[in-house]
Amino acid sequence: MAKQPNKQPNRKGADMAEKQEMTVREKKEMVGKDEKTVPGRYFVPAADIYETEDALAVVLEMPGVEKKDLDLALENDVLKVDGRIDFSKYKDMEPVYAEYNVGHYARSFALTSHFDRDKISANLEDGVLTLTLPKAKHAQPRKIAIG
Repeated sequence: MAKQPNKQPNRKGADMAEKQEMTVREKKEMVGKDEKTVPGRYFVPAADIYETEDALAVVLEMPGVEKKDLDLALENDVLKVDGRIDFSKYKDMEPVYAEYNVGHYARSFALTSHFDRDKISANLEDGVLTLTLPKAKHAQPRKIAIG
């Protein structure tokens, strides 16, 4: 009689889920060519970039930044993001333990001609900045009619 293969359910996915752990991601301190005139440390905000058929969404983590302290500028095909922290909120606090450094944020993105610069939009909510970069008409996918 032929030996039957072991019919155990696939545990590969379950094993991976069991082994996953949350890890603390270190903030990257900005080391750049530009000198800053605002006192304090600058960090590079973590970013996720998503693409749809008609736009690119850039999601940046900028905890502690308020709308009034956020500057976005587009110059020479470079989109610059600059978020400042109000340090007076932290002046009377003495951390017992800290995994989180407080500082300003700065990041730049070089843009190609595939984006409609006049329609770029931004939304800041709960320390998360979402930039929407609509694709220019010539960069969007289109159907080609067959004659």
